[in-house]
Amino acid sequence: MKKLSLRKISVILTCAGFTLACSEKDKEVYQIQISDFEPHVIALSSDEFMGRMPFTEGETLTLNYLEEEFKKLGLQPGNGESYFQDVPMMSITTRPASQMNIRAKGAEVNLKGFDDYVIWTQRTDPQVSFEDAEIIFAGYGIVAPEYGWNDYENLDVEGKIVMVMVNDPGFGSTDQGLFRGNTMTYYGRWTYKFEEAARQGALGTLIIHDTEPAGYGFHVVQNGWNSSKLYLDSRGVDKYRPVFEGWVTLPTAKQLFGLAGLNAEEMMNSAKSKGFKPVPLGLKASSQMEVDVKYAMSKNAIAMVEGTKKPNEYLIYSAHWDHLGIGKPDADGDSIYNGALDNASGIAALMALGKAFMENRPERSVVLLAVTAEEQGLWGSAYYAENPVFPKEKTIANINIDGVNHIGKMKDVSVIGVGQSDLEDLLEDELQKVGRYSAPEPTPSAGYYYRSDHFNFAKIGIPALYFGTGIDHVEKGKEYGMQRQKEFTLNQYHKPSDEYVPGEWDLEAAIDEIQLYYSIGRRLVNQDVWPKWKDGSEFKAIREAYMKK
Repeated sequence: MKKLSLRKISVILTCAGFTLACSEKDKEVYQIQISDFEPHVIALSSDEFMGRMPFTEGETLTLNYLEEEFKKLGLQPGNGESYFQDVPMMSITTRPASQMNIRAKGAEVNLKGFDDYVIWTQRTDPQVSFEDAEIIFAGYGIVAPEYGWNDYENLDVEGKIVMVMVNDPGFGSTDQGLFRGNTMTYYGRWTYKFEEAARQGALGTLIIHDTEPAGYGFHVVQNGWNSSKLYLDSRGVDKYRPVFEGWVTLPTAKQLFGLAGLNAEEMMNSAKSKGFKPVPLGLKASSQMEVDVKYAMSKNAIAMVEGTKKPNEYLIYSAHWDHLGIGKPDADGDSIYNGALDNASGIAALMALGKAFMENRPERSVVLLAVTAEEQGLWGSAYYAENPVFPKEKTIANINIDGVNHIGKMKDVSVIGVGQSDLEDLLEDELQKVGRYSAPEPTPSAGYYYRSDHFNFAKIGIPALYFGTGIDHVEKGKEYGMQRQKEFTLNQYHKPSDEYVPGEWDLEAAIDEIQLYYSIGRRLVNQDVWPKWKDGSEFKAIREAYMKK
């Protein structure tokens, strides 16, 4: 009698537990191998690829590599007959004046650029300016119907500057009825503040920086002073863009409240209440900026495995191919930011998944999307979301990969943005099958759910899952796992030392994680399930609005 391996026994038992009967192909689940993953990490993170920066030779080499490997795996082009989607972009360099003049009745102050505030613009005129623009304190600058919250209610901000607070009213609260308590919602992200102010027609926006709710010091904001920023090419796009966006320090904001004859603490505390009403400060602001603009074209890479039964329904796996290129040398003189973990590992995982789905053809189509310019502002995925190759109504979910576990085998994974969608339940189910569990991210108030490419799918209503390496190491426990995470962040994250060194990565742990991505995907593409947003998610109404049509 032929003996069954433990792997096959496990698969058969798993099949028996499905609500739907397993097909013959389900009984032979493809087991992802180190050889499916490691060669791609080695290649993409090598010095030859020069840090994979958009608009450099490193981009050309990376895109050529992706196309060649897609073809070797037998994957179909994902954009018609092409493996690429053009992503038109622009680089805007602003040179703000050294000060901003603030006038009140009988008083006047000059704020110092860089020290007191940082501003920039998305406009492309050679010079932009504002003179005697009224400043209004608009609380958190949030319009959230599902929470019964509108800081702009009955407020006309056209031609005016809004000053708003960072994070959302739930920050620091245990009241889960106040937004999502201490777990940041998208309404707390600084990007949302600028977007909403633009929708309201504001001339400009100043976010009050506060280190704890922001999650980082003002020095991070200061990195944007007099610097270039990448955006999607706005030519031909009919969209309002404010004259400026920016931040003020907390002491500067308090100075402005004082100049207006108001108590800063009282004003900011009142903004945490649902009945808050915006307050004109009686202040007038003036300043200007010079602007330089350059245009260039980058690319997303797209491949697919066509579904056997429902080819017009899609699961999208995403990962960003870009990194930081060649920059400032480190202490060892190394100037190439190889980005092995971030995110050559994610692209290598896409390749491994592509091979797995080619071996076990899915009933729904599987899309592998390698996006550009994540490090510059999630722009590749943002462009895809605005110009989807596959209809959002037919896209069942997005699973995003931004680094894989290279530390060691973990009992847990860290779910980023707990409580968002049914995909978390599917993840937990798959983890339990292999004796593991999911845990919330350690710092939910930091809003990491809104800081990687899956977020742009969420913004158009597509349920999106993002999880990271856990901390509960199988052999050495949580303290060890947490320490290893901290060491990477301190010593390697966004530094030339993020390199692949054979023998230092736990490749079996990496494969465990990629196999988990595959298991979740197989469930989604071989059953009729359509994941949904959970009650309380800010993306639920977006999805429901167009799925009901």
